[in-house]
Amino acid sequence: MIKDSFFENTEVAFKLKSDSELERAYFLFKMISNQPLVRIGTAATNFALKAHLPVEGLIRATVFDHFCGGVNEDDCISVIDKMYTAGVCSVLDYSVEGKAVENQFDSAKEKIIKLVHFCDEKEAMPIVVFKPTGLGRFYLFQKKGEGKPFTNEEAAEWSRIVERYHAICKLAKAKDVEVLIDGEESWMQEAADELAEDMMKVYNTGKPIVYNTLQTYRHDRLGYLKASHKRAKQGGYTLGYKIVRGAYMEKERERALDKAYDSPICKDKITTDKNFNDCLHYIMESLSDISIFVGTHNEESTYLAMKIMDDLGIDKKDNRVWFGQLYGMSDHISFNLADQGYNVAKYLPFGPVKDVMPYLIRRAEENTSVAGQTGRELTLLKAERKRRKSK
Repeated sequence: MIKDSFFENTEVAFKLKSDSELERAYFLFKMISNQPLVRIGTAATNFALKAHLPVEGLIRATVFDHFCGGVNEDDCISVIDKMYTAGVCSVLDYSVEGKAVENQFDSAKEKIIKLVHFCDEKEAMPIVVFKPTGLGRFYLFQKKGEGKPFTNEEAAEWSRIVERYHAICKLAKAKDVEVLIDGEESWMQEAADELAEDMMKVYNTGKPIVYNTLQTYRHDRLGYLKASHKRAKQGGYTLGYKIVRGAYMEKERERALDKAYDSPICKDKITTDKNFNDCLHYIMESLSDISIFVGTHNEESTYLAMKIMDDLGIDKKDNRVWFGQLYGMSDHISFNLADQGYNVAKYLPFGPVKDVMPYLIRRAEENTSVAGQTGRELTLLKAERKRRKSK
């Protein structure tokens, strides 16, 4: 029987944090809870980095070390090993963004391939992740999704994107490492979905290796899930899906308004929550064909996933079901789940401090905008501080 207080155990949630790390986390979430401060801090940080002011040390000692594993994969080893002592695996996420030339896409592919080899050597890392636009230009994904013809140069460029996908997925299949392909903006996602399904047809024979992402704040995702399931059954391959609520809501709504088309985003949070939970139910009831990575910081959806597993007799260690949260957030979910024997992996971002700043800024803005997220973190951190002082 799952108790409502399951995630209240702060001793388990923060057992890997030293007193100083606990204080730093409390300080950071206190700062993030102040919207004007986040806006000012973001602007000041961007200015300081562009002006080459010596602020990287300060960033590294505070927000970077809280939300990131290190500046390179080797730098992350101590964090990976430490989390694994508590049963929490790591998904190394090379969080460098905004690159747009061929040699940078090739470098990103080589980085992911290196991570697959890294995973093969470490039991604590069963999964890798990449963004579609880490391997090719956003514009090409958008153009292909819109059905517009490529020039000869663009066709050759697209072929190189496909080759990069194959290089990663083929090696992952050989090494038995699962690959999560992140979701992005809706106006490029159709081509990304199609390419992910092409990879599943080739590499998801038997067990799923390739996982696409469903951003369930999009109201069409349950329909897409069902249609892709039908195609997979007809094609004789399995599916893997990471389900999340989504990461580009404001941008999606603004673009829909600007270009005068219906927004692809659900009308409100209640509808989004229902859409997420409906996708969760559908996949859990289709585990013979679809594996799932439940990417959520939402306690209610996590409780629901646990209940469905209980009701359907799905073993906690069934490799077809994983739970995941971002490093530096929702430790009360991650570590309490792992403590009870569920499969859990933290997304562990890494990269040079300056290059990872767009990711860190999004995390700060996300925590500020998601209702109750920062308040919940602060309440739990405060409870753990009190518990330790009363010992």
